[in-house]
Amino acid sequence: MSAEFSHFASHCRARVDDALDRHFPIGEDPTQLRAAMRYSLFNGGKRVRPILAYASALAIDPDINLDVIDPVSCALECLHSYSLVHDDLPAMDDDDLRRGKPTCHIAFSEANAILAGDGLQTLAFELLTKTDLPAPTQIRLIRSLAAGSGAEGMVLGQAIDLASVDHQLDLAQMETMHRHKTGALIRASVAMGAISAGANDAQIAALDSYAAAIGLAFQVQDDILDVTADTATLGKQQGADIARNKPTYVSLLGLETARAKAEELHRQAQDALASFGESAVYLRQLASYIVHRSN
Repeated sequence: MSAEFSHFASHCRARVDDALDRHFPIGEDPTQLRAAMRYSLFNGGKRVRPILAYASALAIDPDINLDVIDPVSCALECLHSYSLVHDDLPAMDDDDLRRGKPTCHIAFSEANAILAGDGLQTLAFELLTKTDLPAPTQIRLIRSLAAGSGAEGMVLGQAIDLASVDHQLDLAQMETMHRHKTGALIRASVAMGAISAGANDAQIAALDSYAAAIGLAFQVQDDILDVTADTATLGKQQGADIARNKPTYVSLLGLETARAKAEELHRQAQDALASFGESAVYLRQLASYIVHRSN
């Protein structure tokens, strides 16, 4: 990771963390709901989706005031955090660790985790109404997030994932699953940053090609790390997918071919940004980070 990108990513993480704290303060709550929601929001996430939204907005308008993007980035992180809380539940992946800490249902009980996920999901859409953007733009953002996260996006991918346990998928089926489960929200993140910055249709189409490539690359690299990294580095149980007999790119293609697949997707992402100049530097660096990260 270059020093320039490391600085940018750290700045974005600080921005979204500060904005999340402002929009969803600790507050008083006779239950554990708010505590469970904040636990899931502030447990050390990489903030990839908010960073993508900031980088996409800057690719369109290098002079944009990022205050405009803060609620959008917060919404994306709330939606992503909700998905992780529910994905970790006993009825789903039944994970005990998330980012090196006990998962929400271990720390707060299964019922509180379900409600925390519900609360984070609805908070995401509320936040999109708190931008200074015109109402038609807010509606586009809400539609984009709903499409990326709902029954035609992330949730569909999670359903396919659950149904694929103990089944062998071919490459096309694997890509369909992950373009929904992981890729759809990443595509929404890039689109929402661009929409907020006033992108035209051609720019949004180019950025969507970029996002589709890195969304799939993200999952390929996850599958690689599941067999090459240790639990401490991953922040979750190493080899968890193998233990559940879930299909992965490594089990389907082998480790070296999976690595080659990730690099090919990296090239596709970079090619998609050919029409952008220096303003897309952070998107280019993000693609490299996603493919070469260690956790």
